[in-house]
Amino acid sequence: MSVLVNKDSKIIVQGFTGKEGTFHSGQMIEYGTPVVGGVTPGKGGQEHLGKPVFNTVAEAVDKVAADTSIIFVPPKFAGDAIMEAAEAGIKVIICITEGIPVQDMVKVKAYLNKYDCILIGPNCPGVITPGEAKVGIMPGFVFKPGRIGVISKSGTLTYEAADQIVKAGLGISTAIGIGGDPIIGTPTKEAVELLMNDPETDAIVMIGEIGGNYEALAAKYISESGNKKPVVGFIAGKTAPKGRTMGHAGAIVGGEDDTAEAKMRIMAANGIHVVQSPADIGSTMLKALKGDA
Repeated sequence: MSVLVNKDSKIIVQGFTGKEGTFHSGQMIEYGTPVVGGVTPGKGGQEHLGKPVFNTVAEAVDKVAADTSIIFVPPKFAGDAIMEAAEAGIKVIICITEGIPVQDMVKVKAYLNKYDCILIGPNCPGVITPGEAKVGIMPGFVFKPGRIGVISKSGTLTYEAADQIVKAGLGISTAIGIGGDPIIGTPTKEAVELLMNDPETDAIVMIGEIGGNYEALAAKYISESGNKKPVVGFIAGKTAPKGRTMGHAGAIVGGEDDTAEAKMRIMAANGIHVVQSPADIGSTMLKALKGDA
């Protein structure tokens, strides 16, 4: 079992025929991801990359039973694209788009409360279940199948964590790039819950950044749920000057608990195996699985 996406997912691409959508859809299809079509308003009835194009998400759900969507839509239209997917009955919505206005995401978050769906992102690299489905922009060759889940705000550090895990002789069950914006669909705690409840995930890598309280809330949940699976944690931005955003709109320090040092203290106090460098993720995970960390 995996979380969010697998070989049985029926995936569509919103913004299918655009430049970004075309490039990454091609990469996803080449990987073996079960892409069943795409959506570009006004181009319905055409074929693109060997897959059917639909005018609306609702049409894609009706014609090819789509249940998962990945969004490559420009920022000013992306909020509407997310809401269209939810309204059409899509269960997993993955939004890659960066730069969606915060006010748009406030409306989107409220709107999604009416629907039984999960939003990953925006401003994220996507989700991958190695060997089954790559729904995003991550380099698939880095990820090998296994039983370690990965959750990260940072795309680059998602790939680094996966590489460290693979070099340690382990593999990845599902890696989730949750996104680095101030308002995202699935915060760290909710992503951790998904992997904690997955019987084929034995341990978790949790990568955060300065700014916000997502990691602290996740750490509290991990502790309160009994630390039933080992968690290795890392916080990026330790050397960032106060107030620096570090490239992600959500990674800005607003108080004492937002710093890397504070987050690492909170994580360690709640039983997470904290590393000072991403280079230590693999070796620390091996020790944690053996009970030696």
